[in-house]
Amino acid sequence: MTKSRLFCLLVVLGSVFMILFIIVYWDNVGVANFNLHTSFSKSLPPHSSGEHPTPLPSTENSAVSDVDKFLDSFLNFGVTKNGLQSTKEEKLSTRKSTSLEENVRGYDWSSRTKLEDGILDQELIQQERKLNMRNFCDNSSFNFPTKHLDFDDIPNKDLDHLIVDDRHGIIYCYVPKVACTNWKRVMIVLSESLLDKKGVPYQDPLQIPREDVHNTSSHLTFNKFWRRYGKFSRHMMKIKLKKYTKFIFVRDPFVRLISAFRSKFELENEDFYRSFAIPILTRYSNRTNVPPSAGEALSSGTKPSFSQFIQYLLDVRTEEQRPFNEHWRQVYRLCHPCQIDYDFIGKLETLDEDTSQLLRQLNIDSLFQFPPSYRNLTASSWEEDWFSKIPLEWRQKLYKLFEADFVLFGYPKPDILLNV
Repeated sequence: MTKSRLFCLLVVLGSVFMILFIIVYWDNVGVANFNLHTSFSKSLPPHSSGEHPTPLPSTENSAVSDVDKFLDSFLNFGVTKNGLQSTKEEKLSTRKSTSLEENVRGYDWSSRTKLEDGILDQELIQQERKLNMRNFCDNSSFNFPTKHLDFDDIPNKDLDHLIVDDRHGIIYCYVPKVACTNWKRVMIVLSESLLDKKGVPYQDPLQIPREDVHNTSSHLTFNKFWRRYGKFSRHMMKIKLKKYTKFIFVRDPFVRLISAFRSKFELENEDFYRSFAIPILTRYSNRTNVPPSAGEALSSGTKPSFSQFIQYLLDVRTEEQRPFNEHWRQVYRLCHPCQIDYDFIGKLETLDEDTSQLLRQLNIDSLFQFPPSYRNLTASSWEEDWFSKIPLEWRQKLYKLFEADFVLFGYPKPDILLNV
């Protein structure tokens, strides 16, 4: 071997060694002296309206890891991470939503109540929720699909609900029909991942158009890590899961199904009509001819019944042909609670209290006002009426299908629906 080839080999081996050394070191040491939940807005200089402030140089308060920068540079991915621009001077005003769903439901600001000290011990509630989830994840007598799956064995496509904000060190697993639209808006504002028409990162969550909120390109999710980190993607996921604050919001599983049915089958939705309503009507209503479009179906009063929707969920052919849509897929399949140790578990039933607590815990409560809930929110009290025409046997099978979500997140078994 010539000296030149030997020298090249040593350079390559040395580079590989340095990469592995940095990764291992970062994994062991972590974000030394970093406070991932510090409000960065206090360190930014004032700026005139309409102008985006010049990003500050990276400091010890940045939650963007050095290994991120190193790997981005080494692998030439060129990922840009801007400094945080925040403002709290613009007050939220009444807006006309372009979304049919939001026009129908409307917003309700009146539910925003200020908690008095001592009414709810939020820390104790969180401890109980997390302990309940961990106990059942560790309970060998309670089993459900994917429970014993190792994190490395979860397919990338099943990690697409984990949204990452590297700027604040936050990971949010979104669950459709559990205020996820507004939490996605918050994550866009925090990460500055989307610009408005002036080319400035959105500062007000409610100004972000709904179609942009649910556009996958607006968010950095775990299933995109392979593009950024390549073969190091799983290692980087584990580092961020270890260092960042991870949160999730859940809801009574049966009420979530009602909400999904209402928004996807009772409102005009072309995609859901073609993908789900037509197959349901064709299979369970004994109809050979159904309207070809959602508009024609709505005008003629043709739509799946709630009973047919439940029948569709229970049909073994459904999962064989395609996995459950995310709007009715079980939370344990979306967010992997037994593989990911969540730091905060919020519930839609206590959305105001939990949101206030989480924003304070993340130290971002002064950056913006969390968007309001819908006026026409599906209520838990509707559950008995909606399931009254569902056969008892179906209700019992449906509970078994969603039992893990009931148990892991502390929702009581709906005995009144399962025994009558």
